[in-house]
Amino acid sequence: MASSSRTTPSFLRLAAHPLRWRLLTELAAGDLRVRELVAMVGEPQNLVSYHLRLLRDGGLVSAARSSFDGRDSYYHLDLDSCARALADTGGALHPALLAATAPPPVDRWRSRKLDVLFVCTGNSARSPIAEALLRHRAAGQVRVVSAGTRPRSSLHPHAVRVLHDSFGVDLAGQRPRHLDTVARRRYDYVITLCDKAREVCPGFAHEPRRVHWSVPDPTTTADVGEADYSAFQRAADDIDTRVRHLLPVLTGAPPTKEIRP
Repeated sequence: MASSSRTTPSFLRLAAHPLRWRLLTELAAGDLRVRELVAMVGEPQNLVSYHLRLLRDGGLVSAARSSFDGRDSYYHLDLDSCARALADTGGALHPALLAATAPPPVDRWRSRKLDVLFVCTGNSARSPIAEALLRHRAAGQVRVVSAGTRPRSSLHPHAVRVLHDSFGVDLAGQRPRHLDTVARRRYDYVITLCDKAREVCPGFAHEPRRVHWSVPDPTTTADVGEADYSAFQRAADDIDTRVRHLLPVLTGAPPTKEIRP
């Protein structure tokens, strides 16, 4: 009788609902707006919004206003929170299951490396950070490049600094690229990190899988002011978390741990 009185873990209560599970699986691929989720799950907007609110209250999903259209919001699934909640759920059933999460099988028969393109507007901060971190963590298993729809003349010095100081990655000498200069290549994934870039990113001859990461632009806070370096740290941490969770999708290898130099 004692075991039957235990409270069901909150993650299990949230994720067990069929619609909420569908929303979680759709958001696992990338950030989406409510109207996009409505179209994907085929349910009324008021019902989708209600269940999104429950997922937000449960700490699994967050929302941020679109920098392209302030009337829209992008919803983001916190995969690290999901991983912790899953571990806690297993531990609630039996202590031996607390950390017993099996990694996905490694695809050793993948015929070729996948090609990934990161896109933002200026290609001076978010997309080069994503390019550098995926290249760093993939260790040659993925081909990756970044570009901008309206590239700036140089990388933001704080973007170069945060990669060097926090991840030991050197971007000195790299310059922003225009999307037109790399658009003719074949890509498996095109990942936009800027709400504006998502709206204007063109089609490709071999249409890739599109993914959107709605990452706030750290360059809008100021030019190079010391007080604004924290915005680049937050952006780099956000992007690195997303890259670590993307890596097993691209390579079939288990997610990398968060290791800093």
